[in-house]
Amino acid sequence: MDTPTHDPAAPPSPRTTVAARSPLRRRGVRLSLLVVGLAAAMLVTNALASAVENPFLSVIVGPALAAGMIGLFVWAGRRLEKRVVEEFPRRDTLRHLALGGGVGLALAAVSIGIIALFGGYRITGWGSVAGAVAVAGTMCAVAVSEEVVFRGVVLRLLRGRWGTVVALAGSAALFGLLHLINPGASLWGALAVTIEAGLMLGAAYLLTGSLWLAIGLHFGWNVALGGIFGTVVSGADAGTAEALLRGATAGPDWLTGGAFGPEGSVVSVVVCLVATTVLLLLRRRRNR
Repeated sequence: MDTPTHDPAAPPSPRTTVAARSPLRRRGVRLSLLVVGLAAAMLVTNALASAVENPFLSVIVGPALAAGMIGLFVWAGRRLEKRVVEEFPRRDTLRHLALGGGVGLALAAVSIGIIALFGGYRITGWGSVAGAVAVAGTMCAVAVSEEVVFRGVVLRLLRGRWGTVVALAGSAALFGLLHLINPGASLWGALAVTIEAGLMLGAAYLLTGSLWLAIGLHFGWNVALGGIFGTVVSGADAGTAEALLRGATAGPDWLTGGAFGPEGSVVSVVVCLVATTVLLLLRRRRNR
């Protein structure tokens, strides 16, 4: 009796094909749960943080929500992606947060200063220290949750699939589109956020490989606009609390950003593009 042999040219059996596809399907399901779950957590985190008006509660609730978002991201990375989570290293944490926060504040101050130089912004009086503290608490949660989703998840996954350029542009575009849900939002405002913030924060992540620098930049920028200079942030007020200063904007929308706030100003776009270029050049130099 002849012994049956396997023909290598024969097509795989349906059972073999299904078995080969099962790991890919399971990975697809896990990644879908990762993206949807963390995106939902981001929206809930931002809503809860924004709902707290008391400054003392804000500085407790905001960091607590931020810590919860980080913990969820680390857990999801280990359980759903089965990987070592490297986006929140303990080394250089404070240095990158402080550096990012300082640079974010400086970029916002330069943008506001240029807008003021052309008559688009002026200080009308002193506001409230407590109000600025409340904004800082809120923005702590907002900065962490949005960086976790758009840089820690979206940019990273896109980069693994299609490369750095597509990942940077795609994550920035999605980040800009998110801001269309804010009151006072516009297509130009979303485009401005895409260019000035999405690209800059993505470049910060690519430079360091962690999220700490990007979180610091995001936090410093938002706190400066909403908590210090008293302007609208991304088409939405930073909260009902007052800022450290009382500011007023007047002039053409291309200069002031109009209802979207200074982030819709051409000035802010140019200032942040310069910062993005510096970050990308530093990354290129480091890779060399």
